[in-house]
Amino acid sequence: MKAARIHRFGGPDVVVVDEVLRPAPAAGELLVRVAASGVGPWDAVFREGKSKVSPQPPLTLGSDLSGVVEEVGLGVNEFKAGDEIYGVTNPQFCGANAEYAVVHANMVALRPSRLSHVEAASAPVIAVTAWQMLFDYGNAKANQTVMILGAAGNVGAFAVQLAARAGTHVIAVVGPRDMDYVRSLGSGTVLDYKADRFENTVSSVDLVLDTVGGDM
Repeated sequence: MKAARIHRFGGPDVVVVDEVLRPAPAAGELLVRVAASGVGPWDAVFREGKSKVSPQPPLTLGSDLSGVVEEVGLGVNEFKAGDEIYGVTNPQFCGANAEYAVVHANMVALRPSRLSHVEAASAPVIAVTAWQMLFDYGNAKANQTVMILGAAGNVGAFAVQLAARAGTHVIAVVGPRDMDYVRSLGSGTVLDYKADRFENTVSSVDLVLDTVGGDM
């Protein structure tokens, strides 16, 4: 099978497409025929050797994927061959950019039928990041006010939707071109950061999610 791999750390030129043996799932794992896999900024971090979780080269890049279960490892009862799944490969966030990938069964879920494989493969890391920020670390609850800086970005857009569905009042801080977009996602209040500073407009919030950083 073909896989996008690195044999040493470095710039984009170190990424090569190799012909490698198809892997086999161990206990608690699935072998997935990959229909689509994601590419994120963390892949560049891994490629440059700046990650604290990825293994040493040679390694196959990619964490997010969507595809079809080909084989089921021992001890896995919630999935079967032929199931269409999406999610993250493993805690090392690698191995997805290939024709077949081994994934931890507890890090994937059945693919929603309304999402294409490409759409499903684009979601896992950024959606889970938004969830963790809101609920695992921020402890967001219904009727609270949540302000999201950079609410039209990948993580921010998921955060707006998740926070709105949880019953919070969402204040989205975005640029002028994205105001209607974040309203459509469920934001109750939308602020244009170019028109005014949000600290001059907002009096009180329970939680702030900052996906921008810097002076913001």
